[in-house]
Amino acid sequence: QVQLVESGGGLVQPGGSLRLSCAASGSIFSIYAMGWYRQAPGKQLELVAAITSGSSTKYADSVKGRFTISRDNAKNTVYLQMNSLKPEDTAVYYCNAGLSVKRLGSDFSSWGQGTQVTVSS
Repeated sequence: QVQLVESGGGLVQPGGSLRLSCAASGSIFSIYAMGWYRQAPGKQLELVAAITSGSSTKYADSVKGRFTISRDNAKNTVYLQMNSLKPEDTAVYYCNAGLSVKRLGSDFSSWGQGTQVTVSS
């Protein structure tokens, strides 16, 4: 129902920063809850951060204080600002959209194609 395209991934050194973007189209962006997930090699998919249509935010304990999720409804875009990056942050990061926070990551959500983030010295 909504199409999502991530960008901004790449290679960064430990302690560095990166900002991911997710551009949405094909639906009414402002009513969607949005989330960023990641999947590291050999690990399960993990919800990193979520933001509601009312801009309330939640974060995984592993990234709290380092990552910030935000949205710009005028640009139909959600962002993930990642600071103080660690090697364990290395993963494919996926944007996700659902009509409620409870639908994020479910069969009733939409996924982007993913963008690779590699944190290495």
